[in-house]
Amino acid sequence: MLKIRPSLIELQPYRAEGEEKQIRLDANECAGGLPAEVKREIADALGRIDLHRYPDILMSGLRKEIAAEFSLAAEHIMIGSGSSELLQAICHVFGGADRTIVFPTPSFSMYGIYVRLSDSTGEAVALETDYSLSAAKVIEAANRTQASLVLLCNPNNPTGTVMPQADIEAILQGVECPVLVDEAYYEYYGQSSVNLLASYPRLIITRTFSKAYGLAGARVGYMIAQPEMIDAVHKVLMPYHVNALSLAAAGIVHANRQAFAAGIQVTKTERARLIAALLKIPGVTVYPSEANFVLLRADHSGELNRLLESRSISIRNFGQAPGLHGCLRVTIGTTAENDAFLQTVQDYYSHKAVV
Repeated sequence: MLKIRPSLIELQPYRAEGEEKQIRLDANECAGGLPAEVKREIADALGRIDLHRYPDILMSGLRKEIAAEFSLAAEHIMIGSGSSELLQAICHVFGGADRTIVFPTPSFSMYGIYVRLSDSTGEAVALETDYSLSAAKVIEAANRTQASLVLLCNPNNPTGTVMPQADIEAILQGVECPVLVDEAYYEYYGQSSVNLLASYPRLIITRTFSKAYGLAGARVGYMIAQPEMIDAVHKVLMPYHVNALSLAAAGIVHANRQAFAAGIQVTKTERARLIAALLKIPGVTVYPSEANFVLLRADHSGELNRLLESRSISIRNFGQAPGLHGCLRVTIGTTAENDAFLQTVQDYYSHKAVV
């Protein structure tokens, strides 16, 4: 019998759903991918990399470039293999046996897993019925449990809802532990807590190149924090934990991030169009979103999802998840992909299709 660590026995790993479909609207990826000129520049750069050499262990170039964007020193920046690697590392740094980590629910499903992997106790704060998060409830939970870390997701995944900066600042003022704000979808929202860093040294911001900047396959993210926070996280990361190919691609994307502005705006415009169209369909409730996806609650959501699958359209079915009964999450795709999704939903609720 395998002697698995007891805390892992009941843990369910993160899995992508179902087989690959022609239209993939389930993973919150960048609609349309990389701009052609950026893709060409990356291809040229990758051909010049000496793969027999280890990557820059300090990742100095990209750290300096990101730090300059925020008028900070490179010591405030850490690069990770996706922001997920950094989230897990932070849970290991501040969590552990007899320590509590507070996080919202429903939210990014990996938060609970990272808490378990760090042998911490999780304290989940339920979202309100409109999927907003109460700052007062977060503060109460953190102080009652003497939490060692608070995780926030803004905009929140999978709901798309946001937390006003005033509420985030209230949490920073009301708790004694570090507060991490996961800004994976910042580019679609446009408001950040980065400006609070100077006033609140316990604040940590994480971001990613996987969403708006189309590098999901490269897995690159970063955190912004005080140097002592960065030094602490270094202790739990492996050497050379971001490969040279991904670092090169992220550096080019960061230098050319203005090339993504038009695509981000298209996604925001398509998001508004999709929400407006779904609001007209009886049987569908749509929630406001500031991310590159929309959460909807649908009558007979399971049947609707099966119809979408039969038309080779994949979305994320949260219908059985706690707090998300009957909910589906659809990534904002290209105009054609969104049209195909909308047509299927309209067909289903007008009884033109048979599941």
